[in-house]
Amino acid sequence: MSDPHSPRENHLIEALPADVFERMLRSLEPVDMPLGKVLYESGEVLRNVYFPTDCIVSLLYIMEDGSPAEMAVIGNEGIVGLALFMGGETMPNRAVVQSAGRAYRLSSALVKKEFGLNGPLLRLFLRYTQALITQMSQTAVCNRHHSLDQQLCRWLLLSLDRLSGNTLVMTQELIANMLGVRREGVTETAGKLQQAGLIAYQRGRITVLDRPGLEKRVCECYQVVKQEFDRLLPYAPLK
Repeated sequence: MSDPHSPRENHLIEALPADVFERMLRSLEPVDMPLGKVLYESGEVLRNVYFPTDCIVSLLYIMEDGSPAEMAVIGNEGIVGLALFMGGETMPNRAVVQSAGRAYRLSSALVKKEFGLNGPLLRLFLRYTQALITQMSQTAVCNRHHSLDQQLCRWLLLSLDRLSGNTLVMTQELIANMLGVRREGVTETAGKLQQAGLIAYQRGRITVLDRPGLEKRVCECYQVVKQEFDRLLPYAPLK
């Protein structure tokens, strides 16, 4: 197994061939990712990409009245900063750390250089982009058609898939902001999940006690996203 907090804790990096990994390793910079840290704002030119190892980053759209709505979550399965290597340079959303931890940072110049080689990194990043688009699309469907109970279960499971443990450091107010709903709704829904023995919530920490129970309760949106990530993103090094 790879060492804790090494670049290989990120599944995209882990999937790279040895020669590509060695070229990137010299330039990967470990960075702390405290809760609430903003990695980029809407319209801001991206200068780095981030590979989370044990943190989660939310992509948020901020409405004109200042209220946020979450578009996607990114953790150790992915990369933050798609616009940089897709050619757009900016995004109309904000990227903010929703669960503290660490990540590795790589400059825009190095990413573009490697991407321009038309090799394994390009193919891997494009497949990840397709998987992330699926998550964004399914989030929109879920928010429109499914109950808050189902949305919260989906959000918890997607977040857990991107961490190594079963505990999230997260306040109900922040969850409400992520889902674009009132805090009272999250409090009530989380209380039902706790009464059912699926989670334990105390002082901003949510521990999942019964993952199979959550999976039975969640809508189909979670499996759609999970299956697409599993299909597109092998964790064994690419050839």
